[in-house]
Amino acid sequence: MPHPAVHAFVATLLASSLLPASAHAQAAGAGVPPAPIRDNSFLLEEAYNQEYRVVQHISALVHDQRTGLWSYSFTQEWPVPGMRHQLSYTIPIANEGGPGHRGVGDFALNYRYQLVGMEENARVAVAPRVSLVLPTGSVTRGLGRGASGVQLNIPVSVELTRWLVSHTNAGASLTPRARTALGDRATLREYNVGQSFIWLTRPTFNVMLETTLLGTADVVGPDRTERHVNLFIAPAIRKAFNFRSGLQIVPGLAVPFEFGDQEHDPVLLVYLSFEHPF
Repeated sequence: MPHPAVHAFVATLLASSLLPASAHAQAAGAGVPPAPIRDNSFLLEEAYNQEYRVVQHISALVHDQRTGLWSYSFTQEWPVPGMRHQLSYTIPIANEGGPGHRGVGDFALNYRYQLVGMEENARVAVAPRVSLVLPTGSVTRGLGRGASGVQLNIPVSVELTRWLVSHTNAGASLTPRARTALGDRATLREYNVGQSFIWLTRPTFNVMLETTLLGTADVVGPDRTERHVNLFIAPAIRKAFNFRSGLQIVPGLAVPFEFGDQEHDPVLLVYLSFEHPF
């Protein structure tokens, strides 16, 4: 059963979503409609770069209540200097099983280009991303690949109606000479595809359904790899709190279900974003 704090968290989000529209507007200023949630998906990317002089700090924690294992990631996104170009980095931390398997994973340095969707009211946005993954995680602890890699992802966001938005992702990664704890090396080729739908029940409260298919690989010997294909389906909710200073805080909660050759029980995903001018 979920922890009582989870029930309280969900109840708070649902209750706040039922507040009158005027209550939300007061946080952003009298007579000003609340800013909608845009770039706060959990499993997929939304194709919206950071606006000029606005930075975002994103935390995501995944916890398996049955095994006690968890993973955490922190991402910080910066416009350079405006929306067309964006730089970010991601730092993962995980507990893969006991004190000897906790630590920092492989860092990712990310560049994303706003190809489509620079207009303020654009209904379609496309923002390809390329990432350099650095071998900062320990291979012996199961936290890293032991080699640098490159990722490419193409997110496409479409406002289908005033109350329904879709996000589509397709990407691939290449890690030459990935290594095991025994020193065996092989090249890993992996892919991801995903689709999500966001129901805008209110501008500041959304119900989400994210689906992503991951094709991953592990080194199992010299120039030998083992492939895995897993499907994740995650119902989720998120809520935005807007302040007059321009700060937007977005907490969220998801329960990803995993299907495939590495099937596991549902886990809990807790999301938290801070976005503000600088």
